[in-house]
Amino acid sequence: MTVEELLTDALLETIRGRAAGYDAANSFCHEDLADLKAAGYLKMSVPEEWGGLGYRLQDVSRAQTRLASAAPATALAVNMHLVWTGVARVLQVRGDSSLDYVLREAGQGEIFGFGVSEAGNDQVLFDSRTVAKPHAGGGYSFTGTKVFTSLSPAWTRLGVFGRDDGGDQPQLVWAFIDRNAPGYSIKDDWDTLGMRASQSCTTVLDGVVAAPDRVFRKLPVGPNPDVLIFGIFATFEILLASVYAGIGQRALELAVEAAERRMSLKTGRNYAQDPDIRRRVAEAALAMDGLYPQLEVIARDVDDLADHGRFWFAKLSGVKIRATETAKQVVELAARVCGGSGYFRGTELERLYRDVLAGLYHPSDDESAHATIATAWLGPLAE
Repeated sequence: MTVEELLTDALLETIRGRAAGYDAANSFCHEDLADLKAAGYLKMSVPEEWGGLGYRLQDVSRAQTRLASAAPATALAVNMHLVWTGVARVLQVRGDSSLDYVLREAGQGEIFGFGVSEAGNDQVLFDSRTVAKPHAGGGYSFTGTKVFTSLSPAWTRLGVFGRDDGGDQPQLVWAFIDRNAPGYSIKDDWDTLGMRASQSCTTVLDGVVAAPDRVFRKLPVGPNPDVLIFGIFATFEILLASVYAGIGQRALELAVEAAERRMSLKTGRNYAQDPDIRRRVAEAALAMDGLYPQLEVIARDVDDLADHGRFWFAKLSGVKIRATETAKQVVELAARVCGGSGYFRGTELERLYRDVLAGLYHPSDDESAHATIATAWLGPLAE
């Protein structure tokens, strides 16, 4: 099944038609999620023998760009589930079956959330403010606060990690908790400038326990070459970049529509004949044309087990920055083409303008991406 067959034009327009209402009401995209689930969208990375579509990361990236062109916040919410199924697939094709149960359960309809981000944790995946406490038998309890937990109203499994300082050396413990487990709460605090339908609420872990068979990794604190870290970084950055590519794609389409629709009183022609407007549209198209192949190639390289050595993380953080910054640039260009009507609340471009700003806050941020890329090319800073 192709991406276009999975996410048909009709379904895409239905989802687009709901986006403004979700945004205005600051409500979760329940109907969108139900439609996507029914279509099999949440099973893209699941092998066919386990009830899925067997998509490569390259295909999932294309699908997310297509979905985000209609409803960025819905795509961002679904991204978190797709990250976990993508990570499981990255591990599986590299000979690691530790997250095969994620693929099997996703094939059975479970929805996975991403409870990783923490306020003030600039170490991101390499340390945690959350306390992981070992229990007899191999389980762990987690106490801490996770922010930007997209899919908050809908996940059935939440991937979390925390720090265990009880042994000789501190270690980071990764596990999944179930929605019906006691010991956590979800705050109703998602009232943001944009991406409102994602409902990425704060999740407070207050001793919630992950069963022994749900503890899937224990890693040392600090950077390390474990394939799990690569899998998370690769799928998160690529699928996030895909969402913002969709925003830029749609903004360019709106700019073209506006240029052809708006008429100049001065010349009697539409603005598609105005040299300044034409230059802005061309600038937006040039910017997007540089993003698509970069995103396509880096996703393909993950699928094909390419070896970029020390440059892998530079390439992954680079595509995220390229996507979010390009999308922001293109939305701003579209706003100039569309004129003052786009400044009014409720227009699609106004919503895209607010949604695209969320790209500033996702990891890797601009500072850490540049530091990663500089280290790859120049080596680490001298002590």
